[in-house]
Amino acid sequence: MTTAKAEAGAVVIGVGNEFRRDDGAGPTVVARLRGHLPDDVRLLVSDGEPARLIEAWGGASLAVVVDAVRAEPAVPGRLHRLVLHEAGAPGGTVVSSHGLGLDCAIGLARALGRMPGRLILHAVEAADVGQGTGLTTAVAEVIDALTAAVLHDLDSLGSQPG
Repeated sequence: MTTAKAEAGAVVIGVGNEFRRDDGAGPTVVARLRGHLPDDVRLLVSDGEPARLIEAWGGASLAVVVDAVRAEPAVPGRLHRLVLHEAGAPGGTVVSSHGLGLDCAIGLARALGRMPGRLILHAVEAADVGQGTGLTTAVAEVIDALTAAVLHDLDSLGSQPG
């Protein structure tokens, strides 16, 4: 795969830590996608640090970020899809399980002109992000649907063979 091809394609970034229970949802989705996408779709796992996120999606025509989020009131396992590249899209309301991170990365990338062509966030509400391995039942039960939602976005935007 050439660098130019990778930069012109899509990237799926699973944000999280598999040793913090539901925070492993993003990396789990990336693992499920391995071997099922064309070469111009890069798969990455990130800890959510803003500079690393900006570097990961740099030059991509489409960046799909998959993350566990906190909500109030929480409904563990509830899925969300936000298109963040559109005018008027929320810029300061993404609450990741990583504190700073995606929200900060988006603001910084916008200020620096380093946003991908399109940015879509697929998020699942977490039940537990404490120490330990394995997703909670509520999150594990929606991983297939979350993976399918990412595949649907890639397919509908022409980044996956039909």
